[in-house]
Amino acid sequence: MAAKRKQITKPSAPQTQAAKPTAATTIKPASGIKPTSRFAKPKLISSKLTYKGKVFSVFTDKVEEPSGFVHTRDVIRHNGSVVILAVDESKNPSDPEIILIRQFRHAAGQFLIELPAGRVDANEATLAAAKREMIEETGYRAKRWTLLTKYFASPGFLGEWMQIYLARDLRQGASAPEPDENIEVFRLPLSEALALIAANKIHDGKTLIGLMLYDSARRAGRL
Repeated sequence: MAAKRKQITKPSAPQTQAAKPTAATTIKPASGIKPTSRFAKPKLISSKLTYKGKVFSVFTDKVEEPSGFVHTRDVIRHNGSVVILAVDESKNPSDPEIILIRQFRHAAGQFLIELPAGRVDANEATLAAAKREMIEETGYRAKRWTLLTKYFASPGFLGEWMQIYLARDLRQGASAPEPDENIEVFRLPLSEALALIAANKIHDGKTLIGLMLYDSARRAGRL
């Protein structure tokens, strides 16, 4: 297990280049919205594995639309991911502190400010994955967990879904990051995190969704 990291209260300037305590609250999906026959589900004719990697696989699918049009789609399949919006309300409940991380993302080619997150292992429950990922990346544990939302990151070609969990009643411990994870952990009041969004200094989608959804729910009195 990695040594406990020193926490800082504010991040350095972002680099743009380079309830029942232990249960998760579920959210029911919207109902009553059904597609018309014109927008029925396409028929899968064939599916071929063209690449298998450690994190995802790529399939080449032949699909027939309801109109009879047949075409080919390359689809990335992924087990899904969890996102952790960990908040500390103990000091200032009106402006709680958010646990954030900063890391270099090779695909983006720059450092990004993010909420902790990670993929769900095969046959792993999503709440268990969220608890594991928060410990690994930040060292924090939480007593209260609430499911905020589930969404698809980029459904045009990517099958990955993400579930955002709200984690409260935090306690700090030692982190245990993966060998390829070089993560800076820091805390910011919600108001300052939202100010970074307004200043276009947070570019990670899951972080934008999580913070803004949380702020909206708080303002509406739902949390």
